[in-house]
Amino acid sequence: MPKQLFRFFLLVIFFFNIVNDAISQQKVLTIKDAEQLALANYSSIKAKANQLNASKANLAETKSEYVPDFSLSAQQDYGTINGQNGPLYGYKGLSVASAGPPLANQNWNAAFGSLYLANVNWDFFAFGRSVEKIKVQSRLVAQNESDLTQEQFQHQVRVAAAYLDLLAAQQLARAQLDNLDRSIDLQKVVVARVKNGLNPGVDSSLANAGVSNARIALTTAQQTVLDQSSQLAQYLGITPQSFLLDSVFITKAPENAYKAPALSASGHPILQFYSNRIAVSDEQSKYLKTLAYPTFTLFGVYQGRGSGFSAGYGSNLSAYTSSYGSGADPTRFNYLLGVGLVWNLTTPLRVHNLVKSQQFTSEQYKNEYDLVDQQLRNQQNLAESRIASALKNYHEVPIEVKAASDAYVQKSALYKNGLANIVDLTQALYTLNRAEVDRDIANNNVWQAVLYKAAATGDFGVFINNF
Repeated sequence: MPKQLFRFFLLVIFFFNIVNDAISQQKVLTIKDAEQLALANYSSIKAKANQLNASKANLAETKSEYVPDFSLSAQQDYGTINGQNGPLYGYKGLSVASAGPPLANQNWNAAFGSLYLANVNWDFFAFGRSVEKIKVQSRLVAQNESDLTQEQFQHQVRVAAAYLDLLAAQQLARAQLDNLDRSIDLQKVVVARVKNGLNPGVDSSLANAGVSNARIALTTAQQTVLDQSSQLAQYLGITPQSFLLDSVFITKAPENAYKAPALSASGHPILQFYSNRIAVSDEQSKYLKTLAYPTFTLFGVYQGRGSGFSAGYGSNLSAYTSSYGSGADPTRFNYLLGVGLVWNLTTPLRVHNLVKSQQFTSEQYKNEYDLVDQQLRNQQNLAESRIASALKNYHEVPIEVKAASDAYVQKSALYKNGLANIVDLTQALYTLNRAEVDRDIANNNVWQAVLYKAAATGDFGVFINNF
């Protein structure tokens, strides 16, 4: 053997060893690893988690609203104090509060003034309004928690379904590859027999057509694998890639396909979310009712004022100073304590309709809850029948595969000995391929049925803990 050719074969062997090592070292993506990866990466779950955090922050803010308002204020001004007898409305605080004696003529005497103020306001009683508002926000937190839980649950089901679909696609692609190999082997036998005049030339045409058909079926199956891989990668929140999946879903059936769920019917994550929607709406109705009642307020003010205008300025217009220190130093102090009541008597008329509207919203949520509950109960009944049908096919399909395999071996041997025609052999080949496809589908359908039951009952453990 020439040295260059020998080196080429060594290079080919080295390349295939590298490829085999890479394949053998590829980590198997188990279903549990896929679920953890999806829950950590999927954007909709992150969005629900941030929504929950926002509602918790709003709850903390709502609780702080019952704390009294405590304000500190200080100002130092410079200006005139011409007063005038007559009414004044300080619309939206746009006018100045200049206080001084009403003089006959305008003057421009100006000095510094100051005001220092501490103010406390506390709506200490409003017929439970603050308590109900806190309850509403607490219910919203519970609703968002259940929303996150049901989103996580539904995504677990989506990931598991995509995992099983990809595994089925890979198995079907493998079955089509085996079918192509058998078609090529058959083609070689047919062509050899046709060349030796043992069979008519049409046999080679049929064999060639069978090979082309097998190649088309393999290409279609491989494209399905790529599509399902892309879908699974999207659910996992990672870039599309090839996946080496766990073979447990191929080699064995669930340990207990009829495993009872650990949750009660009302404990389904989706129903919990709908139940919390009703609770939030009912609590909002209670809160709205409190808006019709008056608010009792405690308030207190303590202030100090300073002015550059002396007490005799009204009779002596020269009794003022433009010194900043005189105006900034407070010389007069006042305090005020009181209890106030505010009640808009027309508010109950408006609140009545708001409460009525909210009550109708609660009824709407209850109707939606009943609809989802009925759908889930129907799905639970359907899941049991699916499992029963899938198990029947699972136990039947080995018989089909063995019979089809035996028939193909028999027809192949008969054809090679001139005792069967190409049509019989092609039919046997087709029957074997169909049996292998049925086997892969039947195995996968059992797990799909159990997953459907887990989705209907709300207990993902029915599926994930059934190995």
